[in-house]
Amino acid sequence: MDVDLTETERLRTLDQQHVWHPYTPTDAYLKAKPLVIERGEGVYLYDSDGNKYLDGGSSLGVNIHGHQRPELNEALAAQAARIAHTTLYGMTHPGAAQLAERLVKLAPEGIDRVLFLESGSSAVETAMKMAFSYWVFKGEPQRNKFVSMTGAFHGDTTGALSVGQMTILKNFYQPLLRPTSAFAQPYCYRCTLCTDNCTLACADTLEEVLEREGSEIAAVLVEPRVQNVSGMVVARDGHLARVAEIARRHGVLLIADELGTGFGRTGPMFACEADGVSPDILCVGKGLTGGYLPLAATMASADVFDAFRGDGKMLLSGHTFSGNPLAVAVALASLDLFEKDDVIRHGQSLGVVLTEELDRFREVPHLGDIRQCGMLAAIELVQDQQTREPFPWDLGVAVRITDRCRELGLIIHSAPSDTIVIVPPLAMTEAQLREMMGILLQATKEVVASL
Repeated sequence: MDVDLTETERLRTLDQQHVWHPYTPTDAYLKAKPLVIERGEGVYLYDSDGNKYLDGGSSLGVNIHGHQRPELNEALAAQAARIAHTTLYGMTHPGAAQLAERLVKLAPEGIDRVLFLESGSSAVETAMKMAFSYWVFKGEPQRNKFVSMTGAFHGDTTGALSVGQMTILKNFYQPLLRPTSAFAQPYCYRCTLCTDNCTLACADTLEEVLEREGSEIAAVLVEPRVQNVSGMVVARDGHLARVAEIARRHGVLLIADELGTGFGRTGPMFACEADGVSPDILCVGKGLTGGYLPLAATMASADVFDAFRGDGKMLLSGHTFSGNPLAVAVALASLDLFEKDDVIRHGQSLGVVLTEELDRFREVPHLGDIRQCGMLAAIELVQDQQTREPFPWDLGVAVRITDRCRELGLIIHSAPSDTIVIVPPLAMTEAQLREMMGILLQATKEVVASL
């Protein structure tokens, strides 16, 4: 293949001169030779030099059906031929009404209203405003605080950061944030609360918070079953049900943040289903459009919605591109593919294959923990397996592994505490998943051997 290296270098130069990249160490990036991703096909990405990579992170968790699906391309083009955008302020369009109906049918029982937004952070922020407003209209305006789990990540707008509990973000932005409370995360590998058979004492710490502050709490926020950004911290069965029961008993709303766990990632369509929990407010996004366009939704129960009825009441929240027709059209086509391709069942079968592949890592030196829930998984490496002491931060073990993976043809990401996070597209074949895990195993062994 003839490759125009000059054009690649020109693009890299333009990027490093003008583009500011999120969550990327500034000086390190400016010294690097960044990938210029030019196109995608199926579960592969191609850079401007013609190199091919497995998209092992699903392009940050959004890709479900693979890149360049004809059905999604056609839905996008057909909608563009009609109208690209129209507001939902005081009016609607066909796609918004149809998508809302389909999401309600897929959501946990009790959810029956859908507010469309553009991003996961916006969905969480809106859920917080929704919960606060609910209590104002119920005559309890003092309920203006929130509770979330330690290690939580709910987005990076200011409100979402406030309820996030990741130390590095919380400490840095503290002067900008609202005060919130936290209860223990279900990090079994490092939990000091639960017994070996897991008593769910971590969930019970919510009881202490609500007994102390319940009259001021608007809602409890939880990432059902898996805390993605913390490094795929997986809760035991029954954890979400315990959290929901405690919240209900104290008369506090429950917000389920399924931005990272929805649309088949953990097995069922939504992770709440596994514990039989119906939240008051449900946030969805990421895979909603199959990775094509920004679209999220904050969904609510009839009880929450009804608090906004009468006497000129309304939800004082919304965005210009809420329910954008192009994004909605692709989301509808994506849901069609869930049925056509039987995505949920396929993802569940791939989850079994992923378990088999993860077992191959158990003999790797410095392995700390393997965590998995469906098609979400993580491999945590430690300096000392007996004490579980992490590697020094500046050693960058996980980053070295992800860099080596890239050299071997796999794009995958890491999380804090030297954890490799595994988020494959649900469209992968068994052979592609095994290829991906083989590359990761090779890279991990090579880096660990060099320590």
